[in-house]
Amino acid sequence: MRRPTWLLVLGLSWLSACSITPVQPWEKGLLAKKAMGFEADRLEAGFAEHIYASKEAAAGTAGVGASGCGCN
Repeated sequence: MRRPTWLLVLGLSWLSACSITPVQPWEKGLLAKKAMGFEADRLEAGFAEHIYASKEAAAGTAGVGASGCGCN
């Protein structure tokens, strides 16, 4: 008798988790501001990445490395 109850609780919790709607940007408040992102200034982040790549003397330091066969 315990197993059907457990399955019922599990099924109801699964259904309630599936009904969650995504949060809209205007509902996020302060978290929706650009300053709260990982890169507040994209231009500054691009400059920092360029300087890092120049100091490392390698191409593609921030992205995925190439395989060397020309098929990247």
